[in-house]
Amino acid sequence: MKKSAFTLVELLVVIAIIGMLVGLLLPAVQQAREAARQMQCSNKLKQMGLAAMNHESTNRIYPSCGWSCRWEGDPDFGFGANQPGGWAYSLLPYLEMNALWQLGMDGDKGLGGEIKNGNTTRLKTVVDLFYCPSRRIAKLSQGHTSAYNNNSFSGDVAKSDYAACGATGWSWDEGLSSIEAGLAFQYSGTQTGMFFPKSAITVGEVRDGTTNTYLYGEKYLMPEKYESSSSTGSAQGDDWNCWMGPESNDMARYTRLNDINDTPRQDRPGLDTGYPFGSAHAGAFGMAMCDASVQRVSYSIDSETHSYLGQRNDGKVAVLNL
Repeated sequence: MKKSAFTLVELLVVIAIIGMLVGLLLPAVQQAREAARQMQCSNKLKQMGLAAMNHESTNRIYPSCGWSCRWEGDPDFGFGANQPGGWAYSLLPYLEMNALWQLGMDGDKGLGGEIKNGNTTRLKTVVDLFYCPSRRIAKLSQGHTSAYNNNSFSGDVAKSDYAACGATGWSWDEGLSSIEAGLAFQYSGTQTGMFFPKSAITVGEVRDGTTNTYLYGEKYLMPEKYESSSSTGSAQGDDWNCWMGPESNDMARYTRLNDINDTPRQDRPGLDTGYPFGSAHAGAFGMAMCDASVQRVSYSIDSETHSYLGQRNDGKVAVLNL
């Protein structure tokens, strides 16, 4: 009786076919995973947008941008222009994180009491919502820790992969060195975006339409410094914490017209800039609009359209082609 068997050639052919199938399957699996991460990222922006709308519904204004990078949140100052902390801090109660927002609350509007201890604890508290899953895991990393209302310490801090829209930017004052100075300060510069020092924008001031105006979005970062440490240093626009008031680019990004530094772009090695929106995703980055809708915006978006979408009341209404 003749026994059947595989020849060596047949075995090699089968192995080669299996290898080809695996090679074809892996990219598809990776694409599916990235699509899931992109959907998760868009969902995070959606939550931020809805929280901002709840903030507006309760306080009649969008979250404030705060005083300066030398100030962090203080629950005793409530919401609005008098809140020294930034937009991420003001969103916390509307993201079901009221306990984190309340750290340091004691009725004392000075620099004594519990506020410095509260802010120091908050600096070390990571909020997963503020991290893009395609870029990095949610964890503490190197950043500045010095503020007038925290206990300056040496250590890692919580950060964010998302930023508010500052449109054409602002001239900011780091010298608000007292609570009295912060309360008295009135920003008198050009106010084109949704966020600037001590911003308190109402829906009525978004004259170009809430559907057509950027609120929050993904920010560009250099990949080599995603997980910065004391040995590598932080990327531009990622060297402060996420709870601070307005600084040049850590928690706000810009859409200036015809300025190459503000062209949205995908993260890429060797380019350390802290001005544009962008992301680790291929093809497009996510933006939450002022009506809480979320759009995927192409990196090749026309520069004029991008600039107009960043400005709330320039009279040049731009619409994303979806």
